Order: sequence, then structure tokens, then C-alpha cells
Amino acid sequence: MRIARFTTGEDPAYGLVDGAGEKIAEITGDPLYSRIELTGATHLVEDVRLLAPVIPRSKVIGIGRNYADHAAEMGGEAPAEPMMFLIPNTAVVGPGDPVVIPGFTREVSYEGELAVVIGRLAKDLSVEEALSSVFGYTVANDVTARDLQRGDGQWARAKGMDTFCPLGPWIETDLDPAACRITTRLEGDVVQDGPTSDMVHGVAELISHASRAFTLLPGDVILTGTPAGVGPVVAGQRVEVEIDQIGTLSNPFVSAE
Repeated sequence: MRIARFTTGEDPAYGLVDGAGEKIAEITGDPLYSRIELTGATHLVEDVRLLAPVIPRSKVIGIGRNYADHAAEMGGEAPAEPMMFLIPNTAVVGPGDPVVIPGFTREVSYEGELAVVIGRLAKDLSVEEALSSVFGYTVANDVTARDLQRGDGQWARAKGMDTFCPLGPWIETDLDPAACRITTRLEGDVVQDGPTSDMVHGVAELISHASRAFTLLPGDVILTGTPAGVGPVVAGQRVEVEIDQIGTLSNPFVSAE
């Protein structure tokens, strides 16, 4: 089942997206917290504005260097335990929204990733229990200011600035997270292409590890890391991140100046 969050110019609503990704059947309420009921209204996807499918009420948890090939291209090895960092929910934007590059960074990179949306309160989960906490999966671009990442000595500003966490186009609830392919395109050219089976730490392990440190709340998002091929993006360019069993997240990059 694909669940989108959208607007027709009024208050945001939720809907079920058909298999072709062309139509949305509107539903009542927030599916994270209430039972799904169809309203009877339908919309063409091309006639609505898709929004970020979830705005985390609590947190986005990022995972660093979770693909060995990406760790190598960054000059290191994948860590023995998942490397976690936090991103504020103010960084989240939706499909088509501009990613705004501030004037105080000169080296911004794209990072296409599979994102996990948590569906229930979870704490101290075992690996075996972990996937029972998942509501669904979506596509993410973990935008990073590399110069700030190096200069600050930690990643909060480099990865957590406003608009630096695009999510979308919708949430897929029926998915094997180890059987997807992430393809990132910069101005139409493929720059990343790798299977999620190459993750060093799988989704269940990531959820379990995070839940030992943080209580996970419904709507929290875990970014699972990026394959090799990260690189610079500048104002005026567009980045598309496609996960074959979910869809494509596309965002233009613009300058704040």
C-alpha cells in the first residue's frame, strides 16, 4: 500500500496511491494514528501537490557510512556499529520542494537513501522484533554540506539545515528493505546505483540499535545510509533519487543568495 500526503490548495490530506502512481484515493485522518477510511474523493497525482509523506514529530535519525563502498570513497571503513546522528524535523521538505543552499557553504552533496518510517512507540527492540515497529518506507536525499561537516567536527549543521532532508514521494508499507535498488540522477545522469542488500547493517539492526539509545515514536524516520557515488550539487541543478519499489523523489537546488 502506498500512502501519500498532499494538498489541492487547502489543508493537507492523506490518500492511497494506485499501482501506476497516477491516482490518489483520499482517506480520512492521519494513517499513523487512526484507522484508514476512504472519503470517496479521488485525485490525479498530476493535479495535486505532493508533500513530505511524514513530518517527524520527534526526530530523524541518520546513519553514516553504512555501505562499504561509500565508506571507502569517503576515505575510511564502515564502522563496526551503526554510526548515528540526529537531524531536526525542520530539515524535512517534500517532492519538488527546493533545497536551499545557504551562502555560508560552498560544497553541498546529494546522498540518495532508503528511509524507514516508524509506526509505533518502540524502545530496546531486539533485531528480531525491530521490523514490527515499521510503518513503511520512503525515499530520502540526505543532503550534506561537506565543508561544514569537516569544519564543525560534527554533523548537526552540515546535515540538519532547513530543506536538507527531502522525503517522498509517498510511503510504501509493503516492502522488503533488503531487496531494493537506489538510483540517483544529477541532471538526468546516473551518479549512484546500488542495492540495499549492500548495507553493512541491515534495517532491523539499525532500528534495534537506535531504539537502545532513543525511544522511537510514530512518525520518526531513520535514514539508512547511501551507496557510493556521492558528489557535489550546485544551485540550478536537480537531483532525482529513485528506489525501484517505491518511486522517485525529485528536488531542485537553489541558492539562498
